Amino acid sequence: MTDVDQDRVATPADQGSRNLVARVIAALVLAPLAVLIAWAGGAWWISLATLTSVGLYVEWLMIVGAVHERSTVAAGIAALVVSGVCLALGSIGYSLIALVAGIAAVTAVSTQMRLWSAAGFCYAAVAQFASMLVRRDDGYGFVALIFVLLVVWVTDSGGYFAGRGIGGPKLWARVSPKKTWAGAVGGFAGSLGVAAGFVAFGFGKLGPLLLLGAVLSTVSQLGDLFESAVKRRFGVKDSSQIIPGHGGLLDRLDGFIAAIAVAALFGFLRGGADGVGHALMVW
Repeated sequence: MTDVDQDRVATPADQGSRNLVARVIAALVLAPLAVLIAWAGGAWWISLATLTSVGLYVEWLMIVGAVHERSTVAAGIAALVVSGVCLALGSIGYSLIALVAGIAAVTAVSTQMRLWSAAGFCYAAVAQFASMLVRRDDGYGFVALIFVLLVVWVTDSGGYFAGRGIGGPKLWARVSPKKTWAGAVGGFAGSLGVAAGFVAFGFGKLGPLLLLGAVLSTVSQLGDLFESAVKRRFGVKDSSQIIPGHGGLLDRLDGFIAAIAVAALFGFLRGGADGVGHALMVW
């Protein structure tokens, strides 16, 4: 072996292969666990949503450079935890009061990056509340939640493989240099396949569910770009390194947060707080 071989530096291809393996392993572990907790529902799902929202809030503060403000961190976490307890006890109203109080508290105690800190709390609060609202429906909540999850996962995976395999023009190079139009189309096509699959299993009608899948896929990709824009604004590559191959919770869930928020809003407008899942899956 030559000195060149011994001192060989990992190429981008090597790093990409290792990153793909890490992504697959992480997905194989985390995805079934998330589905199992979603199926259990109730306090289990609310606890996961609350814990995740706390992580999202802390990562956001890390990105914007406000995590050193302990009062800002503590105020937001306390409000999210109280909201989670209220949701577990079945009180949506008190949960909303806790979240509104949390926005006020974070804004009041922040001395630096006040607006960014408040925005991060709102982002985490929406993730928590919308996740609960979609799953709340005992009849269709689990199915609706899995639909949103699958649309987001397929959009992300389809975009990843189509983008790497086809390449081509960048989607928005200034914000996210690796995303391509081919990846966006590939992910979008995958979401339509998810919708068609649900119809094949007897959920919803083809036209409306294809439209819902298309909207959620598009929103998911916009949510991904939004998080990328925030990180680029503050010169951050990954929100953290908590998930091997994926970065942080924000990196992994940016598309889901946008999609679940839109799904929850749409379902609420059609079916009310107790019928979100039914409104999403039955047309």
